[in-house]
Amino acid sequence: MSGTLNKVMLIGHLGDEVKLHYFDDRNCIGRFPLATNESYTNKQTNERVTNTEWHNVVVRNKAAEICAKYLSKGDRVYIEGRIKTRKWQDDKGNDRFSTEIHCTDFTFLTTKGETGNVEPSTQQQPQIQKPQTESPSEVAEDDDLPF
Repeated sequence: MSGTLNKVMLIGHLGDEVKLHYFDDRNCIGRFPLATNESYTNKQTNERVTNTEWHNVVVRNKAAEICAKYLSKGDRVYIEGRIKTRKWQDDKGNDRFSTEIHCTDFTFLTTKGETGNVEPSTQQQPQIQKPQTESPSEVAEDDDLPF
């Protein structure tokens, strides 16, 4: 194989709400922590051990707005993307690094019926619409579809 591959697939739980930051009237970025767990049994003590790994996930533009609208802390989500490491200098001149997962695709795995912070009477599932046969200029731009 002569090429390289930078691909990450994670299934985890949101550690916090999606934080949106708008750069101008068209572009935005969303960030949230994602927790993944690894469990095993310690053979010496026969105890169940769980290790949690935290990932910094970055989503952009429309995907960021969709994540902010439909995801909440604790929700389970599948994330697909690539690893990117950023380098910067702090205010003391020290080099700092941050490793992020730049999300290219996602799937919500928690249904709104499973979240504990929404009352059943106020739950709303996103409506999935069939593709329209109209031209793209006739389709409304304010749709609320999560994909």
